[in-house]
Amino acid sequence: MTMIGWLVVIVAFVAIELNTMALTTIWFAGGALAAFFAAFAGLSVKTQLVVFLIVSLIMLVFTRPFASKFINKGTVKTNADGLIGKKARVTAEINNQLSQGAAVVGGQEWTARTEDDACIIPSGTMVKIKEIRGVKLIVEPIKEEK
Repeated sequence: MTMIGWLVVIVAFVAIELNTMALTTIWFAGGALAAFFAAFAGLSVKTQLVVFLIVSLIMLVFTRPFASKFINKGTVKTNADGLIGKKARVTAEINNQLSQGAAVVGGQEWTARTEDDACIIPSGTMVKIKEIRGVKLIVEPIKEEK
């Protein structure tokens, strides 16, 4: 009877994986398959559960990084993602408390903010783009080297 239960679990995990295509449950389907074979071999339900957990964990830890490289291979970064780490010039004072600030990078003007609300960056300052949140650049002032 537990073999049928494991087959149902396998089908459920595979169905979820086919609907998401995000490598979220395929590891557990493999664990359920191993547990199915443990049930077929006549092992106890407790042992089947242990086999399920161990095989699922092993598959998750050892194959996910390898598989993720192939799944995310077609992911194309947007132009905005390419701005992270670049320098920009502040064109309007950046002051988070007043919800103001702008910077130009690559000929495009962006709304700009800092991570630290107490940090005010004057116009004309060069900044480094740390991240993009929505349509706002999150920047930090560039330390001048002497």
